[in-house]
Amino acid sequence: MKHYRIFLALTALVVASLACNAMSGKKDNSATPQESSSGGQTEQPAATTEPSTNSNTDINTDFPMTADAYNAIDVGDGSLLYYTKMSQADVMKFYRDAYTAKGYKERELLTVTSDTTFSMVFDGDSSGKAVVIQSVNLGDGSSTVAIRLEDV
Repeated sequence: MKHYRIFLALTALVVASLACNAMSGKKDNSATPQESSSGGQTEQPAATTEPSTNSNTDINTDFPMTADAYNAIDVGDGSLLYYTKMSQADVMKFYRDAYTAKGYKERELLTVTSDTTFSMVFDGDSSGKAVVIQSVNLGDGSSTVAIRLEDV
């Protein structure tokens, strides 16, 4: 039943984010990986574990966000939704590194991955709630990332 709620919440966040993006009529292409002068390989955007202020939306959050985060949305219940150009595997690694460094423990039993989605849960927040991170690859080189605190 808890897995159903997580996937239902993820679906609702993705639909809401797509609706918001469609209504804004803008697409931010400024966060695309840059081609390096050494062999034509692309460089991955840097990531940060510091609380982020997204310059596109002026969102202040204690949740770590990737450095290339754009179109961040404060969902209003303490949840955060943003877009990234990083791969799903890189986003998962970013959050594992960020939360492990803070002393949080991943609930590996609740980690679910597929080709286009993932869901992760970390324990250790001072609120006593779990940090739930979910992402969906949108198929256009970008992904949504949703983060929230939840009783899991």
